[in-house]
Amino acid sequence: MDLESFRKYCLARKGVTEDFPFGEDTLVYKVMGKIFAITSFDSPLSVNLKCDPERAVELRERYEGIVPGYHMNKKHWNTVDFESGIPHSELRQFIDHSYELVVSSLPRKVKAMLESM
Repeated sequence: MDLESFRKYCLARKGVTEDFPFGEDTLVYKVMGKIFAITSFDSPLSVNLKCDPERAVELRERYEGIVPGYHMNKKHWNTVDFESGIPHSELRQFIDHSYELVVSSLPRKVKAMLESM
């Protein structure tokens, strides 16, 4: 999956915005103001994605291209090398998982706003 495909996939999700809060080289994707993905324009493409702690460890053991989140809470975030040969369908699942984790932690009122979009 390349950067443009990643961007389109994230932005197609309900309530998602793209922002540059850490400078012009770091793309941040938020759902209802909460971060679920961070990447940069660097090559190879790697993305920080939120992950359930148990699943995070399992994925790191399973794939060489997944390591603890760079500059993130290593218990809850993975850095995924999108050019490491992981199938695109699984990369999309990782993005979906991150998005859904963040959505599940939103306050009820914010979830209702998201659902009404």
